[in-house]
Amino acid sequence: MTTTPSALEGIRVIDMSRVFAAPVGAQILGDLGADVIKVERPGVGDDGRGYGTAWVKGKDGVETRQSSFFTVSNRNKRSITLNHSKPEGQEIIRKLAETADVLIENYKVGDLKRFGLDYESLKAINPRLIYCSVTGYGQTGPSAALPGYDGLFQAQGGMMAVTGIPDGQPGAGPLKAGPSLVDFITGHNTALAIMAALMHRTRTGEGQYIDIALLDTSVAMVSHIMQDYLISGVAPPRLGNGGNGGGPADLLHASDGIVYLTAGTDEHYRRLTVLMGQPELFTDDRFDSNFKRARSGQAELIRIINAWSSQITVADLLAKFDSVGIPASKYNELDEVWQDPQVEHRKLRATTPHPHAEAGSVDLIASPLAQMSASPATIRRPPPLIGEHTREILGELGYDEARIVEFQELKVI
Repeated sequence: MTTTPSALEGIRVIDMSRVFAAPVGAQILGDLGADVIKVERPGVGDDGRGYGTAWVKGKDGVETRQSSFFTVSNRNKRSITLNHSKPEGQEIIRKLAETADVLIENYKVGDLKRFGLDYESLKAINPRLIYCSVTGYGQTGPSAALPGYDGLFQAQGGMMAVTGIPDGQPGAGPLKAGPSLVDFITGHNTALAIMAALMHRTRTGEGQYIDIALLDTSVAMVSHIMQDYLISGVAPPRLGNGGNGGGPADLLHASDGIVYLTAGTDEHYRRLTVLMGQPELFTDDRFDSNFKRARSGQAELIRIINAWSSQITVADLLAKFDSVGIPASKYNELDEVWQDPQVEHRKLRATTPHPHAEAGSVDLIASPLAQMSASPATIRRPPPLIGEHTREILGELGYDEARIVEFQELKVI
């Protein structure tokens, strides 16, 4: 952990979100120094605490309820348990909102309005509040009331249409990406929108409402491939492991492993043909343009390159590519990622003290914003236990111990 001055120090965020996309956005704000107060249901907590396949093991019999899913998206937060369906719970959230800068929620459209916790109600208390709602389909439209999860949007937004084995090959068809990419990028869009709103407030003094939708993110993240379609009216084919730009770009099999190659320019390709001892391939009319190497002739060219690369070790293959300036990298299984010298150099495995973990610490994935020279993202707190900071936060709001005990008896906290 570190005490380095942070960009969002002094900013308070109420995080009323659950599962993954919105919690990722709140975590980014926390990484950048904001005081993020995570509001969870008493006794149950964030639904994401039960997701994933691994849990942080607690010490002294403590059940952390910190799944991998929860752990990766909830560091740098304090947890308070509140039942917002009760008037006393609503009172506490309003009291938090009086001095908060940001509120993030991902309830169904209109759900919080029933409790007087919608934007218009809280804006009346604090006009400077930035209120961000994260939903599957947005706040308006024919699908607004529908629930949604990452895989749905990979299918609906076009990402799966351009991911998977090309038609005509064994196993052809659309494929979902392994990580929850729509959720993850939606989280980043959430943080980006909030930081823009904070800048707007600095200039004008005004808060605002932000409507973030996973559907919007899912369409946008198809990016240049979707733009190909908008320009041409023709859907580009799935390319399997092929690159989306110049070619050849694909996985190559070495004698003892796998390498990914991107010879994305004519000069890269020329150097590759010389390296292979087959310079005639450079002018071969099957492969004499980037389009042919990346599309029509891609499969045949990769077959030829593989016949050559399969006789060479990964280390020697990478050395050969590096010697002539051709971009390439070793394919890593997950355990190998953390042995990669550059990954180690960038300190991407962030071992963080954790007072409730059996090991005394937890390994986290460092923020990609950690290399800012003046205000880097930092890890100051491990993910919290359910309600770990309830008394602390209520005390900050001015509630005395007698009132806190009363809240417990009323099952408000």
